Amino acid sequence: MSDHGHHPYHLVDMSPWPLTGSISAMMLTTGLVKWFHKFEFDLLMMALLGIILTMIQWWRDITREGTYQGLHTITVTTGLRWGMILFITSEVLFFFSFFWAFFHSSLAPAVEIGVSWPPAGIIAFNPFQIPLLNTAILLSSGATVTWAHHAIMEGNHTQALQSLGITILLGFYFTALQALEYFEAPFTIADSVYGSTFFVATGFHGLHVIIGTTFLAVCFYRLYMCHFSSYHHFGFEAAAWYWHFVDVVWLFLYITIYWWGG
Repeated sequence: MSDHGHHPYHLVDMSPWPLTGSISAMMLTTGLVKWFHKFEFDLLMMALLGIILTMIQWWRDITREGTYQGLHTITVTTGLRWGMILFITSEVLFFFSFFWAFFHSSLAPAVEIGVSWPPAGIIAFNPFQIPLLNTAILLSSGATVTWAHHAIMEGNHTQALQSLGITILLGFYFTALQALEYFEAPFTIADSVYGSTFFVATGFHGLHVIIGTTFLAVCFYRLYMCHFSSYHHFGFEAAAWYWHFVDVVWLFLYITIYWWGG
């Protein structure tokens, strides 16, 4: 049992960060609309600043609770694990909708797009160029994050830092290559249903890569500050689960949209 209130649960203290986070999220959506229609990004920049500051301070508080105050008991950690599992499940269903839209349009192409897939006039990407390189990068990053996990469990701090650092660099490399791919794309999101499904599916995956890289970067800092031990490191485990999910989604994207669909 925990010494905090004589029970193993964590009754969270009052915090301003859910309020500031929700206000910043509302500003983000309205800022995007303002940017799209008026080409003014002042509100968008304020929203991004608010989100970043909220994340830093909220994560700081959670780190204090789990690392220094001993509030993340076995019972609390179990709840966090189930929460992460359900979150990843919801993300699977989120991407399932994109694959549904893709197969709905590609298996029976309508006459409006030339009864062919890719549609008439669309020049698809070569799946054996940048997409294949990105596949190798993500698979390699999955191996290095697993290496980091085993190093943490074995108490090898140096190897854990090295392997996690390599994973973060691979995440940045993937994002840079995808940005280059978008810049050189011979079609846009407005080019029929092919452009829409391609950029929405790969774009949201790219966003998840950026989020996962940020997640791992925070874990790298915490690992450097010796916040993780061989038996108490769920923050890193959650990041590793999320990263493996990103890897698996990319494999499906590569096989279906780039290879088969191209």
